[in-house]
Amino acid sequence: MTIDTLVKKAEVLRNLHHGDEPLVLPNVWDVGTAIIAVEEGFPAIATTSAGVAFALGLPDGEAISRDEMAAVVGAIVKRVDVPVTADMEAGYGDAPEDCAETTRVTIEAGAVGLNLEDGIDHAVGTIYDFDLAVERIHAAREAAEQSGVPAVINARTDVYFSQTLSREEKLAETVRRANAYLEAGADSAFVIGPGVPNDISDLVREIKGPLNIVAGFSTQNVDELAALGVKRISLGGMLSRATLGYYRDTLQQLKQNGRLDFSDQAIPHGDLNKLFST
Repeated sequence: MTIDTLVKKAEVLRNLHHGDEPLVLPNVWDVGTAIIAVEEGFPAIATTSAGVAFALGLPDGEAISRDEMAAVVGAIVKRVDVPVTADMEAGYGDAPEDCAETTRVTIEAGAVGLNLEDGIDHAVGTIYDFDLAVERIHAAREAAEQSGVPAVINARTDVYFSQTLSREEKLAETVRRANAYLEAGADSAFVIGPGVPNDISDLVREIKGPLNIVAGFSTQNVDELAALGVKRISLGGMLSRATLGYYRDTLQQLKQNGRLDFSDQAIPHGDLNKLFST
């Protein structure tokens, strides 16, 4: 794929963050799910690190290497025409240089956007030191510019996973970090965890750039999140987990009572052959 093509796709992806309607991103985890998402009319797609890991029988959280993740992204890019933004977790290393290299590898794979998060351990809610976290985003932006592709950086903050901060402190620290990441070169701020509508409204008002909220942490639907001012709505690993949940439930039903009615929801074999052959 040429640099000019990547630049155009990056511009398309960036512009989708500033439309009248929010950018709704289905998170895919392999070539098949990516093709189906594009067939359903989504103008851009995102990968999910969790979905990719689960499909390989591994846990989320950089259990697979950067090169392995980039290979999955590259395989997807080769089969779809829409912009692809890749979930590259915490950048595969602590240092700003690690985030820079991850950005270069992601662009080389053909993606024109990437997520970078400041979380260290989600279970206990630890995150990178503020100054280091900002430097990491700045390094990613510099790497993108040096590549000639203005990749869309979606900077994620995991402040809401904190087990020690109050709700008010989480909101204030999230705003501080999100704005700092935007100033350092991020295009959008990804806040994971706020399930309170008032918090989302406050985040939209206080963050000086497009806000990404992941579905599944709140009870709002797309229209309600759009009304709050959210500009990017993603699904994270939810689709992958829902698919695996359906698969497990089907197997349990099959074993317990022999039910076979799961086939009612199956995409016809011929339809998939036709879709994947193109």
